[in-house]
Amino acid sequence: MPTEPPVKRAIALVDGQNLYHRAKLVFGYTYPNYDVCALASTVCQQRGFEATQVRFYTGVPGQQADPLWHGFWANKLAAMRRSGVHVFSRVLHYRWQTIELPDGSATRQRIGHEKGIDVRIALDVLRLGMRAEYDVAVVFSQDQDLSEVADEVRTIAVEQGRWVKIASAFPVSSTSPYNIGVDRTDWIPIDQATYDTCIDPADYRPRRPARTPWASHGR
Repeated sequence: MPTEPPVKRAIALVDGQNLYHRAKLVFGYTYPNYDVCALASTVCQQRGFEATQVRFYTGVPGQQADPLWHGFWANKLAAMRRSGVHVFSRVLHYRWQTIELPDGSATRQRIGHEKGIDVRIALDVLRLGMRAEYDVAVVFSQDQDLSEVADEVRTIAVEQGRWVKIASAFPVSSTSPYNIGVDRTDWIPIDQATYDTCIDPADYRPRRPARTPWASHGR
């Protein structure tokens, strides 16, 4: 068996929309208020990992589709880059979708969808693993499409004869549903106390004469 390294190098790969929607469901936050550097560092430190790199992935609305959220993400991603975060973004694609309301009625809403984010994360996990750049890949997501990557990481570990793991980190509470991580990974639950120490206080909304209140979404 490969020897477990005393210092485990970790790379954090953050699915921004997946993390936001989970924090909204579990903690009630209405916009992406996380500081990814602080969150990655805190989660890794709690597990005894050394966070060596943070990578962030998200869909972003186009300027014409949603000027407010386009400006928010442009500013927040720029701040991340200045902090040394590797950023990957794609323009959201929109389509009309029927949404069932709590009273049983239905409405149609224009919903933004990401294209290629989970694929990009998977490719980076494999590419960086093959280069032996981490001992632990910590994926901040519950996207089960990433479960196949876990098997490939184990194959890399065998081929390279070294200790390698993949984990999925996600917000949880005692009352929240779906408290499970990506299948075939180690699960790292993030409670609200931990998350709240990693909230970004900056206001990334584009400046304008009349400030627009936060909408109840992150896109």
